[in-house]
Amino acid sequence: QVQLVESGGGLVQAGGSLRLSCAASGRTFSSYPMGWFRQAPGKEREFVAGIRWNGAGTNYADSVKGRFTISRDNAKNTLYLQMNSLKPEDTAIYYCAAGSHWPLRGTHTWGQGTQVTVSS
Repeated sequence: QVQLVESGGGLVQAGGSLRLSCAASGRTFSSYPMGWFRQAPGKEREFVAGIRWNGAGTNYADSVKGRFTISRDNAKNTLYLQMNSLKPEDTAIYYCAAGSHWPLRGTHTWGQGTQVTVSS
């Protein structure tokens, strides 16, 4: 089973950029569709972006389309989320997750999360 550890969060001004990483342990990372989710204070966790096991397909929440890019490097067992043109409403804890099906569903493994704070 895969284990996931996120990094790259921090404090950034509106309009800035951050790149999140999700390092996976285990040999099975390349077989899973992966995704990024986020949870803002007082709100439910929401889907941000997903990517197929081989990176050949991606999808995004409407709120981040055109600003965020999900990618993966299976040779490095790492998932990425490039976030540009950040807005205060992007402030949340960001989680990576492994799923069992594509489009992403059946999420079965989660990281511990990394905090992203966007100041206005």
